[in-house]
Amino acid sequence: MKIKNYKDIDKYIDNFSGDTRKKLEDIRKTIKSVVPKEATEKISYGIPTYYLNGNLLHFAGYKAHIGFYPGSASITEFKKELAAYKTSRGTVQFPHDKPLPLDLIRKIAGICVERNQTKKKN
Repeated sequence: MKIKNYKDIDKYIDNFSGDTRKKLEDIRKTIKSVVPKEATEKISYGIPTYYLNGNLLHFAGYKAHIGFYPGSASITEFKKELAAYKTSRGTVQFPHDKPLPLDLIRKIAGICVERNQTKKKN
């Protein structure tokens, strides 16, 4: 799979239409409501990324789902809440035929922020 070189997250999201675009906008807005102002948005590995003392989390649009990449510790910690979704090491797939669990995404993003802020202190 070839990684496209998007300049920023806006350009990435502009590449999508319809429900996928709306979900990408919603997940971005949800993440931005949690991350501190010093966190930065960028494209890394060809997908939207939040960075705070290292990679914080990523998300991406696909034909059948939205990919959310909070890391393996978050997948383990929220295993019960994520049971309805396909997961693998560090990855969750939110299918397009279900609403995005924005409250859960907000909680996971908050835990990711806590972990990365701890990195700064150590």
